[in-house]
Amino acid sequence: MCGICGVLDYGGQLALGTLVRQMAQVLRHRGPDDENVVLYAADSGGRARLGFGHRRLSVIDLSQAGRQPMEGPGGLSVVLNGEIYNFREKRKECADYPFRSRTDTEVVLALYRKYGEDFVDHLDGMFSLALWDGQRKKLVLARDRVGKKPLYYASTAGFFAFASEIKALLKVPGISAELNPSALPLYLTFGYVPTPETFFADIHKLEPGTILLLDECKEPKMRRFWSYPLRSNARSAVGPSPISAAERLRQLLTDAVKRRMIADVPLGAFLSGGIDSSIVVGIMSRLSPEPVRTFSIGFEGDRAYDETEYARRVSTHFGTLHTEFRVSPDAVDLLEKLIWHYDEPFGDSSAIPTYLVSKLTREKVTVALSGDGGDELFAGYERLAASLWSERVPRLFLKGFRSISRLLPAPARAKSTRRRIKRFLEKAPLPLSDRYLEWNSFFTREQLKMLLLEPIETDVARSFRESLGEAARVTLLQQLLYLNFRTYLLDDLLVKIDRMSMASSLEVRCPFLDTRLVEWVACLPDNLKIRGMKLKYLLRLAYRDFLPAEVLQRGKMGFGVPLGAWLRGDLRELTQDILLGPSAKTKELIQPSAVAALVHEHMDEAEDHGQKIWALLCLEIWLRQARSSPIRLAPEKESRV
Repeated sequence: MCGICGVLDYGGQLALGTLVRQMAQVLRHRGPDDENVVLYAADSGGRARLGFGHRRLSVIDLSQAGRQPMEGPGGLSVVLNGEIYNFREKRKECADYPFRSRTDTEVVLALYRKYGEDFVDHLDGMFSLALWDGQRKKLVLARDRVGKKPLYYASTAGFFAFASEIKALLKVPGISAELNPSALPLYLTFGYVPTPETFFADIHKLEPGTILLLDECKEPKMRRFWSYPLRSNARSAVGPSPISAAERLRQLLTDAVKRRMIADVPLGAFLSGGIDSSIVVGIMSRLSPEPVRTFSIGFEGDRAYDETEYARRVSTHFGTLHTEFRVSPDAVDLLEKLIWHYDEPFGDSSAIPTYLVSKLTREKVTVALSGDGGDELFAGYERLAASLWSERVPRLFLKGFRSISRLLPAPARAKSTRRRIKRFLEKAPLPLSDRYLEWNSFFTREQLKMLLLEPIETDVARSFRESLGEAARVTLLQQLLYLNFRTYLLDDLLVKIDRMSMASSLEVRCPFLDTRLVEWVACLPDNLKIRGMKLKYLLRLAYRDFLPAEVLQRGKMGFGVPLGAWLRGDLRELTQDILLGPSAKTKELIQPSAVAALVHEHMDEAEDHGQKIWALLCLEIWLRQARSSPIRLAPEKESRV
């Protein structure tokens, strides 16, 4: 796991060595073990017009032979962030290559030499990379199939630049920090800006499963080399029997865990106490000759958000060396630091425990496995079952249910059955894309109209509508799983785990996002994923005799924090000072009266607006940072904002 960056300077106007070193230094948290910058001739005159920068977190082959940028025959050079899990098999396939290290990075060079631009088809792992073909004067960028590792880029008439994080790109003269006008309504809807856009007008995300090619034409060309598989006959097809499917699943998941346990540094696992992380820990325990180190986190203030009891049971069941940490409202003192690491406003409040458990884990190990992706593969969200159910009910009845829902008082707690019922009934009569959007929104489109000072011109539903359109010929469940895979997983969960783990220089690997496993599960019939209201049917069946019964049978809790209680308690004064005070920057973009109404309703327990208020807090802190001095290194002190 590392940080990569680089600049291709067409006109020779940049002090390339100094610039790329500055970009690399701002990424030092991603790779504390080493830094290197190399310049290459990128034109016929032999002038240095390309610079590659790298920050290294040593995981495989800790020697100097693993240093990057890594060079190969024929003027090849590569910088890689991530891990290639099939590098051992591919190394044998490229036996004629003059290897000088044991790294997975060098295998990338060997595959490019053998297959050219098709080398990406042979890479299985989590990665973002940049490769320079010196003979052809061609720059190649690529990002892994799922989007585990980030890659941002900016292109102008004078240069092309890329980096693992936005903050490195903002070091480049000529890249504007101008706000993307679409970003604000998108962020307030989702808590993130959907790929490929960012909060910055000039900066874009490379989409997952995509290769970008740049030659002397100076116009980037992109090609998708992988897409999430969609099976058009999933409902009617005769698939494998549940028992044979469960056996195959155990084989694939065991292989995925085994491949992710390859490391030359200490390794452990996140353990939430949910079914996904518990299965990963159990498999690791079977494969490891030593007790697995596990790490979990709990919350002060609301037991409805605390899974540590289940994590302890799983730890005892598999005999792990378990470490536990508890989060209190004081953890919000981290907010300024976390926003710095994201480079953009990010509305998922579980960033706090993710950062803290990553920091705790890094004290003991360098690599951790997690259960991320299990819900997206096996249909673990209640909203999926709710969508299926609502499609079967006549519209007339649903409209009647909506009238009933308006009579229900608004719950003061986010985690309440009444809240879920009310939310479901209010949105159930809407068309599928609108319904699912509203169920997954921080602020609805109607609320945005009242909140924003400027009229909304952004189509906030576009990413949802496009994903559902791409999957239009498959079953409803497949459409929704594809949508989650392309939106929420990509731009929320994977961003969160990458930034918060790399903030502590911890590498996190996700067995459930293994390519072979994803492609196999995606094509299974729907009835192996959801049966009635029973979620993750096949996963529970496959591991019914493996996990403690109380873990196997429990529903999904989710990795949230008790924002409602915190904001009304210890954080009440802080929240009011930041959002309602005279120095609030959000007043330039958002109606102050609308913000005040949200805060007062929440504090008076008229309704739980915890997630909305949190999103506004993150936006406010980001605006303050954006108005300050140029990009700096990470805040050393975790102080109150």
